[in-house]
Amino acid sequence: MPVTVLLVDDEPLVRAGLRAVLEAQPDIEVVGEAADGAAVIPLVRRLRPDVVAMDVRMPLLDGIEATRAVLRTVDDPPKILVVTTFENDEYVYEALRAGADGFLLKRARPAEIVHAVRLVAEGESLLFPASVRRLAAEYGGADACRAAGDLPARARLTDREAEVLRLMAGGLSNAEIAARLVVGTQTVKSHVSAVLAKLGARDRTQAVIEAYESGFVTPG
Repeated sequence: MPVTVLLVDDEPLVRAGLRAVLEAQPDIEVVGEAADGAAVIPLVRRLRPDVVAMDVRMPLLDGIEATRAVLRTVDDPPKILVVTTFENDEYVYEALRAGADGFLLKRARPAEIVHAVRLVAEGESLLFPASVRRLAAEYGGADACRAAGDLPARARLTDREAEVLRLMAGGLSNAEIAARLVVGTQTVKSHVSAVLAKLGARDRTQAVIEAYESGFVTPG
């Protein structure tokens, strides 16, 4: 089955460009478009896309609030890929904190756009980990008020789960973590699922942000 995508951006040219790039791939299908975040929820419920590519800044309802609304009101919500002009924008970090799974730069090359959609749909690695670290350092690190060692104890992570979380924060995929720890990929998937459940995180992006903001992992 193809990865289905809903495009949400108030610029028709941006939507047209994304559609042209994505629909050139045999494994990706654009199932709908919207010009504002206010239209996202009914479209998501009707079209059931795997991924929503959503502009972070829109006139009526921006990507941050639209992300919160989708995750709050839609059962089994789609992955959300925030589309932005500037990767170091505080809006991007707030969207990730709100539950977005990653971000995509509007100036990205076609291959990068396709890679971002596929990676977010799979959910087994962190999109642009270095940029997430920079965002956490600039907008999240200063707000960390809990001790570095507190997160594993608070979440009741085992030593191995804490190690997996550190490797996730470093941007390693499940396969790369498995190779580093010399275990099977399925074992890593089980550890990742346990980490997400114990942290109350929707996906690895939110788990990594929690790791940075708690001080458990230091951006850098």
